[in-house]
Amino acid sequence: MPVTPLYLAGTFQKTDETIDVISPFDGKKVADVSQAGSKEIDIAIERAVSALEETRRMEPVERKRILDHIVMRLKERSEECAEMLTSENGKTINESRGEVSRAISTFEVAACETWSIDGEAYDAGITEAAKGRRILVRKFPVGVVAGIAPFNFPLNLAAHKIAPAIATGCPMILKPARKTPLSCLLLSEIIDETDLPKGAFSCLPCDREAGQKLVEDERIALLSFTGSPAVGWKMKREAGKKKVVLELGGNAGLIIDEGDHDWDLVIGRIVIGAFYQCGQSCISVQRIFCHEAVYDECKKRLIKATEALVVGDPLHEDTFMGPIIDQKNADRIMEWIGEAVSKGATILTGHKAQGTMLTPTILENVDRTVSLSKEEVFGPVVILEPITSLSEGISKVNDSVFGLQVGLFSNKFDSIQAVFNGVHVGGVVANDIPSYRVDHMPYGGIKDSGLGREGVRYAMDDMLEEKALIYFSGY
Repeated sequence: MPVTPLYLAGTFQKTDETIDVISPFDGKKVADVSQAGSKEIDIAIERAVSALEETRRMEPVERKRILDHIVMRLKERSEECAEMLTSENGKTINESRGEVSRAISTFEVAACETWSIDGEAYDAGITEAAKGRRILVRKFPVGVVAGIAPFNFPLNLAAHKIAPAIATGCPMILKPARKTPLSCLLLSEIIDETDLPKGAFSCLPCDREAGQKLVEDERIALLSFTGSPAVGWKMKREAGKKKVVLELGGNAGLIIDEGDHDWDLVIGRIVIGAFYQCGQSCISVQRIFCHEAVYDECKKRLIKATEALVVGDPLHEDTFMGPIIDQKNADRIMEWIGEAVSKGATILTGHKAQGTMLTPTILENVDRTVSLSKEEVFGPVVILEPITSLSEGISKVNDSVFGLQVGLFSNKFDSIQAVFNGVHVGGVVANDIPSYRVDHMPYGGIKDSGLGREGVRYAMDDMLEEKALIYFSGY
């Protein structure tokens, strides 16, 4: 099998060390990928610093032209990219097509946003000493950006770092997840076709030890990390003076209020939110707090819908759920379910495993101290719990170290307002699941869920810094 090269400052290169990319579905090797070491990372940083003088002078029309080309070529190579995502990640082919579509949208939004980087001009004369002075404020690229992307959405979550960097004129060094580097390297092929200055982008699969240089090196102006809370907060402590944006984990709650509901819609959305991509999403539905007046109906319908899901080969068109990313995580999820059962939880459906293939699982009576309740499960498991009031649901959502997003189904506007005002999270999704995200919205959390916001324009804000010109108009 030929070795897939990494992308170093405008050139594809092979290295002596390689990474085995393994299919989560059947355990077969998908590819050998060149692995960067500290030498390659140092070269990438050096050349990115040099490229900054060129990227910061690029006009909006030039940056937009690059982003438009990426959009066009991703559309042309969309099925190839989707198949690659499925082979390296294990998500179903339909989920992979959806991710490619979202990545295209992310670059489209960035292309539009290149024209909306604004500044301001105003009179300074708020005191006698400032009379006749004017202030002009412009935004400039912050510098070299290091992006560290996760395995669960390897293309689109990388796009959420790359696209804003191109739009603002910031050179980017991307470390893709070691388990899923292929789609980012395909994207590198497309970027290489553009007029982006050589050195302004590198894609370097590497281990954590080598990647630590991206965290600590003072030549990096901003670190954007998506991944686990333990790793993210450790990076922030070690990052020095650079800006840090963290998109971390969650154990997302969903509140179902009393009243009438369109159960086909509600249950259909819950099934997607809980079991889409095996629940390997930081805004996967993990905790459902359902009003006791509608609890039995919700429970009956959710079990039936869950048991109808097709689990199997992710390349089959009718498969809803494929494998967990690896055996280690599959084993962890089953252990967490076992812990919950040992503390009195009831399994309503699921809890079967064959290798990395797990059945979607629903539990109730889950003790709030077990891992399944207080941690991020990152798997196809959901907890169902009755509540007696909306305020109880709000309290239970807030009883968490995480604060990413929450969903609510209610036909009462005052309930929506109460949840919006009362929950401690980064986003509230009314009459839908907390797993909903559109790629230009502000996305991120509070507490252990992260620091800062993504969404193209909001990521761009972090990649820009203001510079003020104060001048005397009467000179």
